Amino acid sequence: MNAHLQPTGSAYFIAKETQVAESHTLSVLVDNEPGVLARVIGLFSGRGYNIESLTVSETEHESHLSRITIVTRGTPSVLEQIKSQLERIVPVHRVVDLTVRAKTMGQERPIEREVALVKVTGSGEMRAETLRLADAFHAKVVDATVDHFIFEITGKSSKVDQFVAVMKPLGLSEVCRTGIAAMNRGPQGM
Repeated sequence: MNAHLQPTGSAYFIAKETQVAESHTLSVLVDNEPGVLARVIGLFSGRGYNIESLTVSETEHESHLSRITIVTRGTPSVLEQIKSQLERIVPVHRVVDLTVRAKTMGQERPIEREVALVKVTGSGEMRAETLRLADAFHAKVVDATVDHFIFEITGKSSKVDQFVAVMKPLGLSEVCRTGIAAMNRGPQGM
């Protein structure tokens, strides 16, 4: 076997060479109980799948159900394998590939948003420029002192990435991101 074709230990290696890896957003409805998130994450790490974004929160309090939103990357066959394996985990109630559902509804992607807190330190002219750019991005000041600002920004991940990049030369000192929350358009639920 050629050196460049050696197995990597990742499930991505077994995918057909003709398939192209793409990013998908999965929504997983689970019982809100100890250990469930660890089982879901264990499925990914144990098989060499990567998680690009992960968010989880209880969404149906009376039913004790939580929604896990996972952004992962893989070929169509790998993504089908991930969904199939997730569906077999107890107590997973439902797995929906929001990316596939959006495409079947004639849309490019599901609605995806991320929140970030961004701390920028500086003084003088840099502070004025920081505020001007934050306003252009519709970032909200949530804390301010004479030597720093903390901004809250909400939007697509690409918008958050761009805001962080713009703030780097102005004194970016800390970033905290929530990960992606996602939902399909239209009246149909998960």
